[in-house]
Amino acid sequence: MASHKTVGDFIQTFVPWPTPGETDRIRLNLRTLVRIRWVAVAGQLNALVVVYYFLGYPLPIIPALVLVLASGLLNLTIISGQISGAPLQTWLSDGKAAVQLGLDTVQLSLLLFLTGGLINPFAVLILAPITIAATVLSRRSTIILGILSITCISLLAFWYLPLPIPPDIFYIPPVYIVGIWVALLTAIILLATYNWYLAESGRRMSQALFDTQMALAREQRHSALGALAAAVAHELGSPLSTIAVVAKEIAHDAPDAGPLAEDVALLINQSERCREILAELAERPGESEETILRPIPLSGLVMAAATPYADASVEVVFEKRAEKTEEGEALPSEPQVEQSPEFMYGIGGLVHNAVGFARKRVLVVTHWNTTDATVEILDDGPGFPQHIIQRLGDPYLSTRSGKEGHMGLGIFISQTLLAQTGAVLSFGNRWKGGGMVTARWPRSVLEPSAPSTEADLTENGLFGDAKR
Repeated sequence: MASHKTVGDFIQTFVPWPTPGETDRIRLNLRTLVRIRWVAVAGQLNALVVVYYFLGYPLPIIPALVLVLASGLLNLTIISGQISGAPLQTWLSDGKAAVQLGLDTVQLSLLLFLTGGLINPFAVLILAPITIAATVLSRRSTIILGILSITCISLLAFWYLPLPIPPDIFYIPPVYIVGIWVALLTAIILLATYNWYLAESGRRMSQALFDTQMALAREQRHSALGALAAAVAHELGSPLSTIAVVAKEIAHDAPDAGPLAEDVALLINQSERCREILAELAERPGESEETILRPIPLSGLVMAAATPYADASVEVVFEKRAEKTEEGEALPSEPQVEQSPEFMYGIGGLVHNAVGFARKRVLVVTHWNTTDATVEILDDGPGFPQHIIQRLGDPYLSTRSGKEGHMGLGIFISQTLLAQTGAVLSFGNRWKGGGMVTARWPRSVLEPSAPSTEADLTENGLFGDAKR
């Protein structure tokens, strides 16, 4: 069967589309493009009719109408599916959207050629396709369309059919045309650059939030599976015990030798093996519901979150201390914190970032008092540049964003995750060099039901009659 070649396929042989990984997140809805083109067709047709028939200017009306009708015919062909081969709600790829916007640019340029070039007041409309491209397309496509637009206005500055207006009534000096060309050139560059960076910032923010949500969802699924495994182990424990007891009774009454004795011994062995597996499954740290929900000391949770990110060349040191808020008061007890994926990924990401910049050592200090709990992550690296400290936490902000694998998302994701736990992050530099990140929680948020001091614990009977 012969394959059906579309106009887009033909153009692709000369201008290859960007690779899928390059522009997977960039799309332009076909219906939107068709509607915009209908608005352009209506405006162009109305302008030609008014100028030619009502104002009486002898324009080359037939070629101009042909260009307008060609644009309308393109829309009708798209609606019928002859070019796109897909319904109007289709999201166009980056390359196909760029081709259609390029055709619109060429069509408008030809229409301006017939109607006075840059002298035509409607010449400013040539900015529309490049503005749309800069908003929704990739940098590559935006640059290509920008070059096309600049080429078109440059040609229109020198080659065009003059407007049929007597020079004694309306005269445009050449320097004015050059000024219009410079103005349009500047507008194309500024609009394209600004809109692209604005749209790209929005796309990156959305992608970063999506990545964060996916990480949380994955961790929550793991937690749910761990809780389910613990529940299954608990529910199967009793039936397996019953099977083992019955099998031992049968073994006691069965002859010492023979097929029955062998089968009963195998049954007992396998049931014990199943019980061992279920017991191990139920007791695995971090997988059972009890372990997930059981509060543990804050310093232990910080160590568990940070240890996987330790590097062979960088030493990660942990410290903890209790602090008094008033003279003479008892030392407060360490906060007991419930495990959560937000906390684990958030602290782990900050430690991972510090290890990446540290020379030899990263210090993680956990300290607390009766009202607050704080985790400080200090490294001996170059520290944060002063000009970005106030912007730390913004997505895609990094001093090493140009390096492969570093997209400037680490601190943003960690801050987003820890904010969900009630933490407030601050950034700075150590006086002797190196960066410092501080995460602070109110104890009422971190452990809402825990006593705040050892004196409280003693009063509640948790330490019995122990005296400090």
